[in-house]
Amino acid sequence: MTDIDEIRRKRMQQLQQQQQANPQSSEALEQEQMRRELETQKRQAMMQLLTPEARARLANIRLTKPEFVDQIEIQLIQLAQAGRVQSKITDDQLKELLRKLIGQKRDIKITRSY
Repeated sequence: MTDIDEIRRKRMQQLQQQQQANPQSSEALEQEQMRRELETQKRQAMMQLLTPEARARLANIRLTKPEFVDQIEIQLIQLAQAGRVQSKITDDQLKELLRKLIGQKRDIKITRSY
């Protein structure tokens, strides 16, 4: 762990030097740091709200539809804050929620007449 701490310390020094050289980049750094903090908080909330299987499902969906997963995570956090989530959300419950959010797929029937 000391190697990681040393790398982090050096990187922070580099960022501080860059910040002093270019004050406009400090705003970008602050925004990036804020985004990271929000992602960390969201990840922690998902750890508390979802079972491992449900988190794995969301991770798989994120590969194809990252914006959709972000919306789902925000909705889950809002439900938890409103007190509507009593226990961890299982994979089956998440599947049902996803079905409701995506909507019904239309069945396509192709009939051939000879």
